[in-house]
Amino acid sequence: MKKLIIALSTFFIIAGLNCAAQSQVTDTVWHTGGIFSLNLAQSSFTHWAGGGQNSVALNGFVNLTANYKKDKSAWDNALIIGYGKMHQKGSDIGWVKTDDRIDLQSKYGRKASEKWYYSGLVSFRTQMAPGYNYPNIENKISDLMSPAYLLFSLGMDYKPNPDFSVFLSPLTLKNTFVLANDIDPTSFGVDPGKKFRSELGAYANIAYKKDEIMKNVSFLTKLDLFSNYFHNPQNIDVSWENLLILKVNKFISATINTLLVYDDDILVKVGGTDANPVKGKRVQFKEVIGVGFAYKFVR
Repeated sequence: MKKLIIALSTFFIIAGLNCAAQSQVTDTVWHTGGIFSLNLAQSSFTHWAGGGQNSVALNGFVNLTANYKKDKSAWDNALIIGYGKMHQKGSDIGWVKTDDRIDLQSKYGRKASEKWYYSGLVSFRTQMAPGYNYPNIENKISDLMSPAYLLFSLGMDYKPNPDFSVFLSPLTLKNTFVLANDIDPTSFGVDPGKKFRSELGAYANIAYKKDEIMKNVSFLTKLDLFSNYFHNPQNIDVSWENLLILKVNKFISATINTLLVYDDDILVKVGGTDANPVKGKRVQFKEVIGVGFAYKFVR
């Protein structure tokens, strides 16, 4: 994990270039933007010698930003919502969830120097619907607010331009919630019989976006790192998200969204049976690729 963290951090520092995914309007203190996408994928086979199974998949994604800047104050807000489902013909389990997330972040800062801000950050993450280890749909492994993560952080924010920032915090409180009674809290680092866990540690948030890395291609990426001061501080939690948008025309685009997660407290099924699963710590990776309706606005 140390090599992974060094590689990711180096990537983000090198990526601190001029980029433009926000409005360049100067007569307002608010700059807003957003990306909406709805992708539909369908496969159909008739007497196909190579084999195959008919399927349909639907995925929606929303990324909204609202940023305020005036005098010595800067306030950045971002909301990400993603949800997707897939159905295969002949499957007994019906529609299968392929994506489900709610991610809200708000960061306020007061200018300390030309490129540095005294800042506070609040972050909240959860999901909307139950999750299962398919094809087993009898026992839920996750649900709304199970888990959920609420983070409070104080530190310094380095902002050389509007599109690249490095937030560093030596004082961060990370809260993990598992509120559903039928979800195993130990899978998310919460003690048996408890509903939440609090951790005190250090945190870093690095964000970068570029409106055109090449013609009609936009790129957004965000890296979060957290270390618990009092429990295995060397095992750093990692969340790294990337969004690549390839624009065909005003309303048609291809999107590639990836999310890599490592949390030393999260246990996933690595073997055994549904009744007696064997759980372990693993790097989690999710990729969602789609082509369909997409709309991007900046003002």
